Amino acid sequence: MGGGRVAVVGGSIAGCAMALAAYRGGARKVTVFERAGGELRDRGVGIGVHDDRFAELEAAGYMTRSMPWVPLSRRLWTVRDGGSDLGRTMARQPFPFRAYNWGSLWSELRQRVPDGTDFRPETDVAEVSTEAGGASVRLADGTAEDFDLVIGADGYRSVVRRAMFPRLAPAYAGYLGWRGTSEAPADLPEGGHEEARTVVFPGGHCMMYLIPDRKEGHRMNWVLYTRPPAGSGLDAELRTPTSLPPGKVAAGLTSYLRGLVAEHFPPYWADCVLRSPEDRTFIQPIYDLEVPSYVRGRLMLAGDAATVARPHIGAGSVKALQDAAALESAWRSGGSWQEILTAYDEGRSTVGTQMVGLARRMGEEQVVRTPDWQAMREPDFHAWWDGQNRGPASGGFGGQALRRD
Repeated sequence: MGGGRVAVVGGSIAGCAMALAAYRGGARKVTVFERAGGELRDRGVGIGVHDDRFAELEAAGYMTRSMPWVPLSRRLWTVRDGGSDLGRTMARQPFPFRAYNWGSLWSELRQRVPDGTDFRPETDVAEVSTEAGGASVRLADGTAEDFDLVIGADGYRSVVRRAMFPRLAPAYAGYLGWRGTSEAPADLPEGGHEEARTVVFPGGHCMMYLIPDRKEGHRMNWVLYTRPPAGSGLDAELRTPTSLPPGKVAAGLTSYLRGLVAEHFPPYWADCVLRSPEDRTFIQPIYDLEVPSYVRGRLMLAGDAATVARPHIGAGSVKALQDAAALESAWRSGGSWQEILTAYDEGRSTVGTQMVGLARRMGEEQVVRTPDWQAMREPDFHAWWDGQNRGPASGGFGGQALRRD
């Protein structure tokens, strides 16, 4: 089915991908509303994409080999071991992933959005609504525009999702992620360029790996998961979906996290975290959310606006790109808006729910009730890991395979 006016709320990775999908599907006009100004590419955190998922997304036309990336082949789980600089590697896993810089990936997708797209930065969407035969977008300045379809790609605090399901909101998982990057070490251990390192400690873990730095070099990307300190009051504050961007992290919380790293990390890996500029680190509260449907009327959800899965499965951006590929496929085969929307919903809702379930299990095991890492040996580790990968989403680490009709 060709034609139609489509609005995409949100212009980050999910939004750019959905705009591209709508254009390829045959939309007559695509408008993207992005509340941020300037270049989103300045966000420098890392993204991991499983090799198999990359191959599928490359075939679908949403990723290319020209996008800057770092190959990863193995994941090492490491604990502090006395005065050892590197600590003790307690377990090794195959890790066939490609590491990207979020900003670089967004920039590549932004360039692929067709020139005819009406891309509007610094534009706040206050409200959306659906009605017979269409949907409406009301902006913060009071103006309103009508569309045949409105796609919510506006993240975990989505205004589109709120219009579809007013009583649903992301649920705080009880812990947070502390993120940052630092200069790539000049003395990485042998083979370290292709390793994802996970440093474990009581009550959490920290994953780190190299990503492109957008200057033909690399940076060390890291994310540390743990509960906030007792008595901080953050648990109550974070129950309402929020974010703590660079420059807005309370000094006391930063000091607590830095002290945790100094106490529990092997010195070499502690340095990778502690030399990150404090004003370039930020806090990501961890949330869960699943929705009963990705579609309601002429409103549609994609990426984190649809389902919020904890980051432990390494598939957040993959899912957003898969959502776009699924929309394009549904559009090409559908003969009406109803057929397109039904096919998209049936193809993605179940996948999203399964991802949330798997990510929740992993978060509970890896942060909320961590095992005795020091006592764990490699056979114990693999049994523990396999126990998390069970149920309908078994084998979903790195994202589920993209269904191609």
